[in-house]
Amino acid sequence: MSSIFQKKWLNGWHLFFGVSLPISLMMFVPISNFDSVTGAEISSMISFSVRWAVPFIYLVVAISSLKIIFPGAFTRWLMRNRKYIGLMFAVAMAWQGLFIFIMSYYFHDYYFSEIYYFRDEIEGSIGYIFLAAMVVTSFDFGRKLVDSKQWRIIHKSGIYFLWAYPFSVYWWTISYYGNPLMIDYLFYWFGFFAFLTRIVAWATHRNKKISKKTVIDAFAGSTLIAFGLSLSVLSLYWQNSITQTLTSFSWSSTLELWLPFWPFEPFLSLMIIGLGTMILTKENTKKVNAEIVNQE
Repeated sequence: MSSIFQKKWLNGWHLFFGVSLPISLMMFVPISNFDSVTGAEISSMISFSVRWAVPFIYLVVAISSLKIIFPGAFTRWLMRNRKYIGLMFAVAMAWQGLFIFIMSYYFHDYYFSEIYYFRDEIEGSIGYIFLAAMVVTSFDFGRKLVDSKQWRIIHKSGIYFLWAYPFSVYWWTISYYGNPLMIDYLFYWFGFFAFLTRIVAWATHRNKKISKKTVIDAFAGSTLIAFGLSLSVLSLYWQNSITQTLTSFSWSSTLELWLPFWPFEPFLSLMIIGLGTMILTKENTKKVNAEIVNQE
């Protein structure tokens, strides 16, 4: 199996073009079936391109954590090709950007009457800014423009934001609109478990630094994790009440219009799971400080 993942056509630019070219060709298939292009059809192409893009960003989010949780030839191959998988996402998103431009320029009335929503515009624009910055700094000429700290900030922040946007969209689809498709559930859970791997990998790292857990820590952490998992399944039943509570204040209602993802309902279950994990893997401060002193 290890030798298979070393094959030239499964790595680097060969992998990138081997996946990106078929994706680009697939963009033409629905268009070829249109008798005459309309705003609604271009709108469907926007959704079509997103469905090709989303799995790649979810995978990029999970790769480094999967390598920690499941070390092996496959996860090493994923890690080695993480950059190219990210660029595959960029290609699919470039198609979405093209369709959005066509929609807004040639079907202006349809776009602003049926699709345009100010906060979506803010979130989408920020996402494309992050994506452009990440693509440029993925190459040597762009990386020279920033130092290593700036590079990490751009890529880590960008990855989280680009994960959060589609994840929140699919969360709202299954938690609010009431008519989700099977693919909506699939992409929601794919995004959920992609981020969950990061929490598990973080817990694995912290677990190496902890002393024996108290019964209270174990109970509180486990309870919060179980509660967070239950919230992730039952969002349809609590979304409305939580949203009304969190936006009942005027300042919060205003932030909802301007701040991306506010008040963060899609991420509530993962926040609680993360908090439970932090308690369950509570670090021994004295032990960590002793290790720092010894290293000095």
